[in-house]
Amino acid sequence: MSGLEASGLRRTFAGRPPVVALHDVDLDAPDGAITAVLGPSGCGKTTLLRTLAGMERPEAGSITLGGRVLVGGGVHVPPERRRIGLVPQEGALFPHLDVAANIAFGLHGRPRRERRARVHELLDLVGLTGMGRRRPHELSGGQQQRVALARALAPGPEVVLLDEPFSALDTALRASLRDDVAATLRQAGTTGVLVTHDQTEALSVADRVAVMREGTMVQVGSSVEVYRRPADLWTARFLGEAVVVPGHRVERDDRTVETALGRLVLQQGFPHHTGAVVSVFCRPEQIRLTDEPGVPASATVAQVRFQGPDAEVTLHLGAITVTARWPSTELPEPGDAVAVTVVGTVLAFPPG
Repeated sequence: MSGLEASGLRRTFAGRPPVVALHDVDLDAPDGAITAVLGPSGCGKTTLLRTLAGMERPEAGSITLGGRVLVGGGVHVPPERRRIGLVPQEGALFPHLDVAANIAFGLHGRPRRERRARVHELLDLVGLTGMGRRRPHELSGGQQQRVALARALAPGPEVVLLDEPFSALDTALRASLRDDVAATLRQAGTTGVLVTHDQTEALSVADRVAVMREGTMVQVGSSVEVYRRPADLWTARFLGEAVVVPGHRVERDDRTVETALGRLVLQQGFPHHTGAVVSVFCRPEQIRLTDEPGVPASATVAQVRFQGPDAEVTLHLGAITVTARWPSTELPEPGDAVAVTVVGTVLAFPPG
């Protein structure tokens, strides 16, 4: 099994001018892993999901699942034959059916005893044991999403697609439910593709993150890789808070850059296609207070925003302003002169 693979997908919608929703999109969702497709609204995430599910037909490209061709070379397998389950936004349960009947909906044609056993198995799996006789309106939002997941898993699909499944839930419930859903998919051994615009959701749940922008795939990698080594400044800023300051090449040194935060070490060599000036990127949590001897007070605290376990601290470094994130046990006061250092390496991009 090689998972779900899409290559060169193109989907255009009629209009004046036509709207290119997908432009040569590639995606590899490895077998048994959870892949998050992350991007701003309107970037093509849902169109990609509908294309993978078979509800949209691309003008070009191919889709394979476990080596089996679903799209490409004149082949277009209909949705019901793809062995792909779908969990839409807000569950979309059938209100006139109870929980058990909702879950069993995709099991028509199987013996009644087998259907009943499968429903009980899935109720246990999603933590809703004994709730099979309830109607959707008797469930909380989180419970409804669990039923939708169980319904998608019932026929034993090779892949489950989840389209912003937690967007209608409150923050605390969303965090706990996404962890439960990820654990359920892993326990079932099912490949998952999660579409979301929530960076925290994608980075915390997924094994791989695919970042989309304007119908194209910008970067695909592990959560750590895309967060710490973004492909460009747009991706860096989209994935979280970013500190970007001007930097200058240090003479005859391809791995060091001079900035208002000091002389910093680059993850990769100085970009040769740029001039002597670059935009240097790091994350706010990399900027730390230091009490090392000999380090001068190099920044002035402009503002402190307390956020519980940590705080957002705005610093002035001469004419440059940056934001750091420090534990709330180490908070200075506005106006304080502090010495700061940057932990770890940084990235350099063309100015912009």
